[in-house]
Amino acid sequence: MKTLVLASSSPYRKAQLETLRLPFVCASPDIDEFALTGESASILAARLAAEKAQAIAEKFPNAFIIGADQTLAFEDQILGKPGSYDAAVQQLKILSGKTVVLHSALALLDVINNKLQQAVIPTTVRYRTLTDEQIAFYLQQDKPFDCAGSCKSESLGIALLESVTSSDHSALVGLPLIALTTMLNNVNLSPLQAQTTKN
Repeated sequence: MKTLVLASSSPYRKAQLETLRLPFVCASPDIDEFALTGESASILAARLAAEKAQAIAEKFPNAFIIGADQTLAFEDQILGKPGSYDAAVQQLKILSGKTVVLHSALALLDVINNKLQQAVIPTTVRYRTLTDEQIAFYLQQDKPFDCAGSCKSESLGIALLESVTSSDHSALVGLPLIALTTMLNNVNLSPLQAQTTKN
């Protein structure tokens, strides 16, 4: 059976993939994640997801490699990870009462056949109107400095949100598991029939 590889160092995506109960390994890709001039949030996410999978293909010549990336679009800009408490405060103040779109991109690379499946799942998120005190309390609790939008929705961050609209609720965390399951089914690696794969 081919190895299943998650091209990510994200503990959040690793935890998500574990829910499918398929054996896999993690490998961290080394790529430039900056946006190209004029690149939209969805196109950026799709490109980076594919590049992450392709970046480690030489190390895993007999594998299915999962690449994933997520971008956050707010009005006409792409918001990245805050990286610090102060930046997260500013981000949440800007997003308070506002609507954003998260673009969760997924790529599944069949290295031997050089076949790439791709999908981008949009998730529309509206933040509650937040007070300075609520923002400070939340950031002290969750420390979401490595999360675009300064929100860990799988933790206390869900309390920041007023509504979430998506065809794949798992996309909000960063790895769209419904879309991934479809891709895995396409290569006979169903999570529901893991032992019967012919690959």
